[in-house]
Amino acid sequence: MTAVGEESHILLEAPGQLTAERAERIYARIAGDAQQGYAISRDDVAVAFPAWARLNETPYLSATHGNRYVNNYANDVAVAAAYGGGGEMPAGAVLAKDSFTVTDDGEVFPGALFLMEKLQPGISPSTANWRYWMIMPDGSVLGDSEDDTAADVQFCHTCHQQVADDDYLFFVPEAFRR
Repeated sequence: MTAVGEESHILLEAPGQLTAERAERIYARIAGDAQQGYAISRDDVAVAFPAWARLNETPYLSATHGNRYVNNYANDVAVAAAYGGGGEMPAGAVLAKDSFTVTDDGEVFPGALFLMEKLQPGISPSTANWRYWMIMPDGSVLGDSEDDTAADVQFCHTCHQQVADDDYLFFVPEAFRR
């Protein structure tokens, strides 16, 4: 693994390459334990997201999330606003992306839970009214853009600025969309 600076995630240099079917089997095996770990944080979103709409068919490798395999979830507000259809998300839309890593020698590790929430207009102009936070598999909160740990997740908004025209949202790659 390589730390690539405050602007990005720790990058797994040589992630294991999985077929879609194998990625789904691994996810099915580890999801429950990972979700229990996130829930230790007592964060409402970390507890609720497993019941939300999953937007991808199988986990996919995300270079922008450190070469981790990820799944995208959206709460009812985000789904109702047609996440992925363009336009701006309304306040209350929340997106969750759980993750796991697979090394080139096949070891599997649960990864961070990446979270975004659209805030009321004017709450956080520096992040275009998006809140970003990360919860680790042990339930610890790595950072939250809305508290004194904001610097720890500044790279989230820095990366999402690439897609400012799409309300700072990256979308599930077409090959993996539901």
